[in-house]
Amino acid sequence: MRIRNQWKLVAVALVAIGVAAGCGGGDSESGGIGGRVEIDGSSTVAPLTILAAEEYQIVNNDARITVGISGTGGGFERFCRGETDLSNASRPIRDEEAAECASNGIELVEFRIATDALTVVVNPENDWVDCLTIDQLVTIWAPESEGTVGSWLDVDPSFPDEKLTLAGPGTDSGTFDYFTEVVNGVGGASRADYTASEDDNVIVQSVEGAVGGTGYFGFPYFAANPDVLKAISIDGGAGCVAPSIDTALTGEYSPLSRPLFLYASVESLQMPVVQEFMRFYLENEVELAEVALYVPLSEAQLGQAFATLEQALS
Repeated sequence: MRIRNQWKLVAVALVAIGVAAGCGGGDSESGGIGGRVEIDGSSTVAPLTILAAEEYQIVNNDARITVGISGTGGGFERFCRGETDLSNASRPIRDEEAAECASNGIELVEFRIATDALTVVVNPENDWVDCLTIDQLVTIWAPESEGTVGSWLDVDPSFPDEKLTLAGPGTDSGTFDYFTEVVNGVGGASRADYTASEDDNVIVQSVEGAVGGTGYFGFPYFAANPDVLKAISIDGGAGCVAPSIDTALTGEYSPLSRPLFLYASVESLQMPVVQEFMRFYLENEVELAEVALYVPLSEAQLGQAFATLEQALS
């Protein structure tokens, strides 16, 4: 199956207006298994799942798939209440979240579906920084920097006295959890005086609108906006490395490369439409990930995902 390349931009645009995959189009190749699939969660994973859902509905126009974008944490809240069948996540489920699912009788299955290069961006007019160290990111984003680090000059004496304008994911976001843990050493530890949103397009607009703007999110959102954003290389201790599909694949882009997940309810997997959508997702994962600008699973990782699915169905 050839997946349409234009979806790498259309999927991100759909996220911008909060719309996921709804009704199948009239160009469907055939009918198929009917039913609804409810998905919510990570805005980072959403473009990939939206792409999978739209492509699946082309070959099965009897399916109705909706993809919400409430952030990883918000998605798990709905999932553990039994409101959704699948949950997009940019971090693993926490012990307390899994316990909440268990207390509600929700048996879950974890699928790794791709790898992402979490990307730090600045305004394209920023000509004073091309690379930041982890220590400099700490200076920008640490909780104690609130009220004290308000200028790029405060980050490094070689930088100009330009107002530092920050934007990033909200606290329900798995991207927020991952970034704060890697950079600040504790998940959730961050200054609060920034534009926070579960919609990554709000972050794009904030950074685009201020010369001293900076923010962070998944690589596909930068790739969809290269004319209005500038990606920053990261020095994790071995020199400056730019975020890209290749550097995430090789592991060079460390420590901001991260796995992405899709969680399924075992009960929902008994529904034929959910089973077939998951099979479709995994069978086409490599091409879907490449089109949506994520790092595809390795052959071994994909084999494990299929084994996990078969075990859950047995």
